[in-house]
Amino acid sequence: MNHFEQIKALDDQYVMHTYGRFPVAVVEGKNARCTDADGKTYIDMTSGIGVNALGFCDEGWIRAVTDQLCKIAHISNLYYTLPCIQAAQILCQRTGMKKVFFANGGAEANEGAIKAARKYAFMKYGPGRNKIITLKNSFHGRTVTTLAATGQEVFHNYFFPFTEGFDFAAAGDLDDLKAKCAGDVCAVMVELVQGEGGVVPVSKDYIQKVAAFCRENDILLIVDEVQTGVGRTGSLYCFQQYGIQPDIVTSAKGIGGGLPLAAVLFGEKTENALQPGHHATTFGGNPVACAGAVEVLNRLDDAFLAEVSKKGAYITQRVMKMPHVKSVSGMGLMLGIELDEGLKAADVVRAGIQNGVLLLTAKAKVRLLPPLTIPYEQIDQALDALEKTLAEL
Repeated sequence: MNHFEQIKALDDQYVMHTYGRFPVAVVEGKNARCTDADGKTYIDMTSGIGVNALGFCDEGWIRAVTDQLCKIAHISNLYYTLPCIQAAQILCQRTGMKKVFFANGGAEANEGAIKAARKYAFMKYGPGRNKIITLKNSFHGRTVTTLAATGQEVFHNYFFPFTEGFDFAAAGDLDDLKAKCAGDVCAVMVELVQGEGGVVPVSKDYIQKVAAFCRENDILLIVDEVQTGVGRTGSLYCFQQYGIQPDIVTSAKGIGGGLPLAAVLFGEKTENALQPGHHATTFGGNPVACAGAVEVLNRLDDAFLAEVSKKGAYITQRVMKMPHVKSVSGMGLMLGIELDEGLKAADVVRAGIQNGVLLLTAKAKVRLLPPLTIPYEQIDQALDALEKTLAEL
């Protein structure tokens, strides 16, 4: 029995199988290159599903979190800690938002946004104005409430009863959204690129019209940037490329650089929506995770973000010349590859593993979310492996 088989046997015995794992046990890595338990190397085009913004074992990030570990790892939000304040300051100054609530993951951030939107409407209009409109094909998380907010019917099963108060509008159809925004609606919640929905960008013109409609009707605009945020699309947050200023923005994945961290960013309307006792989380704003976030955010300057866009364009250009590729969607280093009819994305991922590249799926597409720091040498190695994989199908 090799090392992988030993690891898998223990996993089978002790870990609940809520994930369809691929046959790889990763033990170490540097930037986008990693090694499995039996010594095989791969180029990682997943970054932990968009989490490892600076790749594996980034030296600056390791120093930042290690220095904080040597000071204090956790104390609770009953006391002030500097990394939490520093991360919040950077986020506000670079986004035009006013206040930040730190959480642990994307679904939790979206739960916080939902609570804040309903609290804002309750305090201003009284009970009854609590419905939130999301877009069909959206994905907002796996808690009972964020599943209810997700605009994909496949997720609306098993866990009844789901939280009430959500309705779904067709992305791009402004009339449909307006028709659903009666007097009981407090917010509209959107992804600017529908990640789990197939890496589908929502049009800028549509989003700007939605933002204007929300402003005119005092409906809050929530932008879910769990996957698109923290440099992933070529700007610090994707909404900055759409020419809008949301009332609430949610963020997670890459913000901690590999540690569990999420954030809810509040604009001028909503900065006082939540008061002591209204919302909390034990580990939110953890000093070590926030120290990692400060390092990530300080690294993502204009030159860095411009390079993310250039790398995305380079990858797109190469992939479009590969066999069985119909189109490439997305922004920056958040890309989805549409395949010829009959080819399954999951089969490409499995075959890619054999050729030394780790890939993701998003519905019928192959999804690429490499570390933002991936060098061109490793990009080329990954794309060579992907091209070989597609040619063999």
